[in-house]
Amino acid sequence: MRPFWLEQALKSDASEPCEPLQGNTSTEVCIIGGGYTGLWTAIMLKEQNPELDVVLIEADICGAGASGRNGGCALSWSAKYFTLERLFGVEEAVRLVKESEQSIYAIGAFCEKYAVDADYRLDGTLYTATNRAQCGSTDGVIAALERNGINSFVKRPVTDVQRMSGSSKHLEGWYSPAAASVQPGKLVRGLRRVALQLGVRMYENTAMIGLEEGKPAVIKTPSGSIQANRVVLAMNAWMARAFPQFERSVAIVSSDMIITEPRPELLKEIGLTSGVTVLDSRIFVHYYHNTPDGRIMLGKGGNTFAYGGRMLPVFDQPSPYEGLLRHSLAEFFPAFANVPVEATWNGPSDRSVTGLPFFGQMSASGNVFYGFGYSGSGVGPCHMGGQILASMVQELDNLWTRSPLVNGPLGYFPPEPIRYLGSLMVRNAIRRKERAEDHGQRPRHLDVRLARFAAAAGKADKG
Repeated sequence: MRPFWLEQALKSDASEPCEPLQGNTSTEVCIIGGGYTGLWTAIMLKEQNPELDVVLIEADICGAGASGRNGGCALSWSAKYFTLERLFGVEEAVRLVKESEQSIYAIGAFCEKYAVDADYRLDGTLYTATNRAQCGSTDGVIAALERNGINSFVKRPVTDVQRMSGSSKHLEGWYSPAAASVQPGKLVRGLRRVALQLGVRMYENTAMIGLEEGKPAVIKTPSGSIQANRVVLAMNAWMARAFPQFERSVAIVSSDMIITEPRPELLKEIGLTSGVTVLDSRIFVHYYHNTPDGRIMLGKGGNTFAYGGRMLPVFDQPSPYEGLLRHSLAEFFPAFANVPVEATWNGPSDRSVTGLPFFGQMSASGNVFYGFGYSGSGVGPCHMGGQILASMVQELDNLWTRSPLVNGPLGYFPPEPIRYLGSLMVRNAIRRKERAEDHGQRPRHLDVRLARFAAAAGKADKG
């Protein structure tokens, strides 16, 4: 059973999976991973250099990982401005916010150019407050964006916020037009189709079981091998399992989602008629948007933490937090309280210490490149990741290859079991803190202090 988005996308995608690799082959560039990062990189390489031979292998089918099961919220890095400025300085922070917005528009242009029907809707985003403690929490970053001439947000009257979001639960909100919603499964399958059309040689159901560094590098698979002059590792949450040196660079945490049966008439009644994405101001946020066929998708991050970067069986099962999500759905939308939920799912998110992805090269030969750590916010930024990796592979000298994003991990989590136990302690403190705030109570001082460990990296796990 596939997650809802991917299952829905496969029903309209009549193509058969690419055959697994049998035997040995060679190539200029081998990309490991058939999600957003790997596919964007492959497409950009072929668009920029059509004669370049590119092979892509995927352990399952393209989109089986996070790219086919996320929340579908294509957002910029505006909310991460303070983190960007602290790590990289004002000039690079401003550039990255601008580039992250441009990636939102570029995804739409790509869908139009290649006739990819990904339910792309450039209807913006609302960052809201759903209790009094959250009110004003966005003001500081908006002021910083304004000072630097990159602010796309406007504070809307609360009546407008409630009308646009379809919910009276929101007490304030900032709106930006620089955001979109997509059907993530349709997007990743569209990327796959375009990559094949551009001449990418693709092998699905072909896992990498070994990597021998060198010039060329050798990628071992169950039934063959690939000699490649350059290698791109686009495995995201699976990187920590495959390469021990990255085990402490990310924490594997779930984002859990539900989607209702279609009720377009109810959406009209509550006013949620556009594709606007809505996020509250929790640390592990609620996020939601509607779908063109009249559903509501609602998700929440920061639930299941994996010990030692393991891929837990629960990540491929219906969400164990369905009850919590149903309760949240009814709180946001009382009219949907009795609407059946058609599907629930979750998946592993590779959360970095900073909440930002990082890129680099990991071989003495200088020809093995990687990028991951999107922290649950990869729909838009993976497009930037494709630009970065395509530039690194081609040894270009540009703003991407000179960016401090390509310097590898920018921090590490403590070793196990400290990381796992600490993650649960912080998660539970956040839950207690936000539960108290929802009831108009003052949270415990210790819970507030513990919650800051997660808050330092900004909002998490929203699409």
